[in-house]
Amino acid sequence: MHEHQIERARHVTTRLSGFAGPAVLGLSPWTPVGLRDPGWMPRIETLTDVATWLTVTALGLCLVAGVQHLVAFQAAGPRVRGQQRRRSIRRRPEPAAGSGCPVPHGGPEPRPRARRQVASTEVDRGEAEEFLRLFHAENPEAGPVEPRLEAVLREIDATGTYWHTAEELAFGARVAWRNNARCIGRLYWRSLQVRDLRTVGDAAGVATHCFGHLRAAGNGGKIRPMISVFAPEAPGRPAPRIWNEQLIRYAGYELPDGRVLGDPRYVELTRELIRRGWRPPLARGAFDVLPLVVETAEEGPRMFPLPAEAVHEVELEHPELPWFRDLRLRWHAVPVISNSRLVIGGVSYPTAPFNGWYMGTEIGARNLGDKDRYDLVPAVARRMGLDTSREATLWRDRALVELNRAVLHSYQAAGVAITDHHTESVRFLTHVEREERAGRSCPADWSWIVPPMSGSQTPVFHRYYDTAEQRPGFVTDADAAQRGVRGAPRAFG
Repeated sequence: MHEHQIERARHVTTRLSGFAGPAVLGLSPWTPVGLRDPGWMPRIETLTDVATWLTVTALGLCLVAGVQHLVAFQAAGPRVRGQQRRRSIRRRPEPAAGSGCPVPHGGPEPRPRARRQVASTEVDRGEAEEFLRLFHAENPEAGPVEPRLEAVLREIDATGTYWHTAEELAFGARVAWRNNARCIGRLYWRSLQVRDLRTVGDAAGVATHCFGHLRAAGNGGKIRPMISVFAPEAPGRPAPRIWNEQLIRYAGYELPDGRVLGDPRYVELTRELIRRGWRPPLARGAFDVLPLVVETAEEGPRMFPLPAEAVHEVELEHPELPWFRDLRLRWHAVPVISNSRLVIGGVSYPTAPFNGWYMGTEIGARNLGDKDRYDLVPAVARRMGLDTSREATLWRDRALVELNRAVLHSYQAAGVAITDHHTESVRFLTHVEREERAGRSCPADWSWIVPPMSGSQTPVFHRYYDTAEQRPGFVTDADAAQRGVRGAPRAFG
């Protein structure tokens, strides 16, 4: 074995033994004696020694992790063991696919970990049957399920898909919201208004109805939960796609000095749309609305500027800090998620924009506060005169609270529906209780449900949740997630 190979192997095993050392294993009674002694290291002279040590190290990590999990489970007591549907929660947010949540609340941003688009558009008979039985069980006035099920299975055999009735579509969309593990605002799932636009598949038609959705959902500030369902996928008939993550998104312009004017999340998308012919305002600003991009197999990607009357925005001010208005901040009123796929009984609706209303922390703590977004916390702290020379002054926390106060105050003063994270957390637990009384599981992703500010002060922080995925539901495909921030890859061709 060459000297450099041995040295490299020693380096790798040193890293591994350190990784499996006291900091990770917690010096449990099962920790091997060698791992308790940082000076201990195996003798490595051959490749066989390397392979053996790597294998033993990996097995040791798995064994200790498994034992620790068992001990933790036993210590948890009957609260966990007595509720087999409950699952351990992840205490740290992970980057994830788009929330598919009509009440944005500040979960991790949707860059990685999204699902791949399923190539086949042929409907699975089992999924269709499962949905129809659910629909008829919860809607007994629809009559027995067997005649409808037989008709649907015949339709699938003949065409590869089937057409939902208007009642099935509305029920499926509402249950998709009810099943959304990443949404905190599901208490009002029954109130979702469903716009049946399944006969619309051309780009201009989709754009026109999306603008109508913004007007209708905005409702003068009294925001209505709403979904617009466009043409479904079918064998030989690909459905349209919307590129934008939400119908209203702000451009991001990279400046010569490396800074960004606008939303840094959409720098690549902005660059791609300019390359495709979009002309930003002559005087570029921090809140320039990007055009809506609709792609169809026949037309390719087409851009549609949003009409001014469809974009309801709120200028931000603070109830006690007059200088806050000088920051010239604003945000849009209606959060319409537009790149998630609605799946009902095996039928896929790739274009189904939907909305609820904002929870304040999504705007104040995430959109305006995140370092990789508008990053306004340092600017607010400086204007407040806070000591930013060291973290122990908690200047970030103090500035973040005032930024969020400004958001809530401004929306309420403008008569635009919004909710705070404490109120919405209580409402969510009310929803969980209702679902449990109805005999239904209520899936929830802890890392999305817990607000991004003052999490431990909300009741949703202190409990376990079932994380099982359910259908009907919303899915954000990997390609759709990339298009929403990069403008690539294209959906077709």
